[in-house]
Amino acid sequence: MDILELAIHQLKTVIDPELGINVVDLGLIYRLQIQDGQIDVLMTLTTPGCPLHDSIAGGVKRALEQIDGIHDVRVQLTWNPPWTPERMSEEALRQLGYFA
Repeated sequence: MDILELAIHQLKTVIDPELGINVVDLGLIYRLQIQDGQIDVLMTLTTPGCPLHDSIAGGVKRALEQIDGIHDVRVQLTWNPPWTPERMSEEALRQLGYFA
C-alpha cells in the first residue's frame, strides 16, 4: 500500500457522527497532497454551520498523523464548491437507503 492509499484508508476511519458514514464516502475530502512527510487536506463539511466542525477536522488530522513518516498534517476547510449529496459514494448512498 502506498502512502496515498494509507491516507485514504486512515480517512475512512473518520466518521461523521451525525450520519455515521466516513468522510471519504461522504465526499468531504476534495484533495490530498502528500510531500516530504507532510499531508495537506482540502475538505468540506455537509453544511457551513456544522456544529461538529472541530470534531471532524480534528479526527482527520489525528487519523493521518498515525501514518509512519508523516510529521505534519494541515487541514483546510473550504465551502467552494459546496458539498452536495452527489459527491457521496455508492456505499454511502446505500447506507442512507438510496439503493436497495
